[in-house]
Amino acid sequence: MSDCIFCKIANGEIPSTKVYEDDTVLAFKDLSPQAPVHVLLIPKQHIASCDDIAPDNSAVVAHIFEVAARLAKEFGLTNGYRIVNNCGEDGGQTVKHLHFHLMGGRAFGWPAG
Repeated sequence: MSDCIFCKIANGEIPSTKVYEDDTVLAFKDLSPQAPVHVLLIPKQHIASCDDIAPDNSAVVAHIFEVAARLAKEFGLTNGYRIVNNCGEDGGQTVKHLHFHLMGGRAFGWPAG
């Protein structure tokens, strides 16, 4: 998608601080971190939101969670971490490209904090 900021990051058109990359997934540091560790994990393929996950693209979501677990270990998040996905306007999704926030390095409250 030509106007999607995350597609542009995945294609290398916009720089990011990458922490992981393979053929299907990119993980990079969030520009406005909400925790000592705050990484965004995105599929390189444009999927607008969780509402658009289907049998032909759902394997990438499992792979994203595998990468998240690997990164949590690499960042030393041994006491736990949070993975967040916002879906749709009321859910707080501001970029219309499926993404997950991996956050850790501090204690979190519920539902905010």
